[in-house]
Amino acid sequence: MIFFKEASEISTVDGLLIGRFQPFHIGHLSAVKFALSKVENLWIGIGSSNKSNEKRNPFTADERKEMILSSLDPQIAKKIQVYYVPDTGDHDKWTYHVDSIVPKYDVVFSNDDFTLSLYQKRGIEVIPVPLLQREMVSGTNIREMIAREKDWYSLVPEGTKNVLMKIGTKERLSKIL
Repeated sequence: MIFFKEASEISTVDGLLIGRFQPFHIGHLSAVKFALSKVENLWIGIGSSNKSNEKRNPFTADERKEMILSSLDPQIAKKIQVYYVPDTGDHDKWTYHVDSIVPKYDVVFSNDDFTLSLYQKRGIEVIPVPLLQREMVSGTNIREMIAREKDWYSLVPEGTKNVLMKIGTKERLSKIL
């Protein structure tokens, strides 16, 4: 006998992707697309949202949110919500702090070993994200390329490039790095 679920019984699968996005690059865009191939809705947590104008965190949370949203196709953007996730300084409580900020999720997407271990300790499913040209496509590398006036444009989506140009990134990074 075959049973069919009523539409109200079908639950959506929601995922969580946390990153610093300093800046949001093509690897992050690939991770978003990968995650959305597995879940219906994706919560994006902007990590270290309380930090900016530092070597590792030169961009504000609002700038990073603008980079993300301006880089997404409108069809993809409809399935995403962005949340600010500040650092807490307490690793054992950090995932619970994230839970107090974002809606319920079923799975976490990450490649960060520390993040993986924290969520796995809680028994939450974690799916590793395939990395895209990691040696070239990293926030650290892109920031250094911008500061040194190297060709970084192909490593970020058009929306991110526009935000970076608008906010005078080269000058900011030259002072910080």
